[in-house]
Amino acid sequence: MTQPRPLVAGNWKMNGEQASWKEAESLAGLLAAETAVRAEVMLCPPATLITSFGHQLEGSKLMVGGQDCHGELSGAHTGDISAEMLADAGASAVIVGHSERRTDHGETSEAVRIKAEAAHRAGLVAIICVGETETERKQGDTLNVICEQLSGSLPQNAKAGNTVIAYEPVWAIGTGLTPTLDDVGEVHRHIRAELTGKLGEDEASGMRILYGGSVKPDNAADLMAVADVNGALVGGASLKADDFWGIVSVYSEK
Repeated sequence: MTQPRPLVAGNWKMNGEQASWKEAESLAGLLAAETAVRAEVMLCPPATLITSFGHQLEGSKLMVGGQDCHGELSGAHTGDISAEMLADAGASAVIVGHSERRTDHGETSEAVRIKAEAAHRAGLVAIICVGETETERKQGDTLNVICEQLSGSLPQNAKAGNTVIAYEPVWAIGTGLTPTLDDVGEVHRHIRAELTGKLGEDEASGMRILYGGSVKPDNAADLMAVADVNGALVGGASLKADDFWGIVSVYSEK
């Protein structure tokens, strides 16, 4: 069965300013020089940088994505950004349901599903995040939590071409901690099985499932080699071109 093309996406979160263009430019240059990279590569900077990055990166191999969107097309939603606005700014994808949104903003899986549907409406790829807390893992609830989040967050029109799933154990984000490779494999197999039951084998086998949570150059090769891991959602290590390239280059043909 043909494996989906990997995706390595960098989530800059609330970091970066216009001067950060130098890092993006450097990364784009590395991608242009290395023709044997099998993965798609994306940066998801703060919303204030999407337009400028979209223009400056046009024609390069480096894609641009958003970090969140509102479910509505427009309206009285002060401070929010619609998926259509992200697309107009040059984004090709948007992260929805990141644990920091679920926790800090109280987003439910239903809200995440509505945002994913909005992403599809705007022609964007929805990167839907799922993941358990440390307490949930210690209680042995990891797979149940993942199943509930996936079931509630996945739109009915989800397909391999418009949806990516990102597994990010909450306790591993920014802590330097990572699950064992066996743990990662177990969760990714479970997600693949759930997708197969919901979407059918053809769509499920083609849908990319990323791993996120303290992915770094020194552990990326091992994590990306786990079955059913089709790339990475990278946080802090994506802020520096050299560090991010150390992860992307895992997918460079030798």
